Amino acid sequence: MVSSEQRRRQLAREKYERQTERRAAQAAARKRRNTILGASLAVVVLAGGGTLFATGAFESDDKKDTTAQAAPTPTEPTVPTRKPVEGCGEAAPGTPNGKQWPAEPAMTVDEKASYTAALDTNCGKVTLSLDAAKAPHTVNSFAFLAGEKYFDHTKCHRLTTGGIFVLQCGDPSASATNPGGTGGPGYKFADENLTGATYPAGTVAMANSGPGTNGSQFFLVYKDTQLPPNYTPFGKITGGLDVLQKIAAAGTLEGKTDGHPMADVTFNSVTAAKG
Repeated sequence: MVSSEQRRRQLAREKYERQTERRAAQAAARKRRNTILGASLAVVVLAGGGTLFATGAFESDDKKDTTAQAAPTPTEPTVPTRKPVEGCGEAAPGTPNGKQWPAEPAMTVDEKASYTAALDTNCGKVTLSLDAAKAPHTVNSFAFLAGEKYFDHTKCHRLTTGGIFVLQCGDPSASATNPGGTGGPGYKFADENLTGATYPAGTVAMANSGPGTNGSQFFLVYKDTQLPPNYTPFGKITGGLDVLQKIAAAGTLEGKTDGHPMADVTFNSVTAAKG
């Protein structure tokens, strides 16, 4: 017959065994849970890696082998091709001399006299009358640069055909590889003749990058244009407006309303004279 003390010890042993089994079961459950969590994290990392892979230099496709392959060699950007423009031929051989000066040239023009200029381009000749009375410093600078053959062999680098109708020239740095627009003679001078300035067809005016930044770049207006009075008008086109209109009709190299002229307009020579 089992004594009460033996019964108590048996019950305690059974309780201990149940607790031990329960602890073992809990430990096993935790281990399984950790294994599942670890596998889940591994899936997340792989998914993240797949996203980076797909958005990087390579593309992923579930239907194809996802083994990384070498990125294709990038192709060169397409360069627009110039088309022949009627009336425009080859420019005279030569390159801009690119001379530079530290300061605006000394005043030599006679403000009471008349001055003319001739722009001999590969698309035809354009003649100008220069207004020394209203823009003496501008005319003086233009005549000086022309006398130094500074404009010879330079390109007209910008044509606008929408809202603003001008051909911009006078940058010696413009070339087949340099779009132009930043070159100048090394000096700058003040604006002139701005009060009430307008820009009808036939106007010749200075291009600038802000007040008092005139250099060598100028523009020829081939159709009435609305602009704020910020650009020094210094002359009028007296001949060859049809040459400019022909250049404009050919459009831009880029096919936009603002770009390089389709006609590769180049000054064979630019001269200025008194009288």
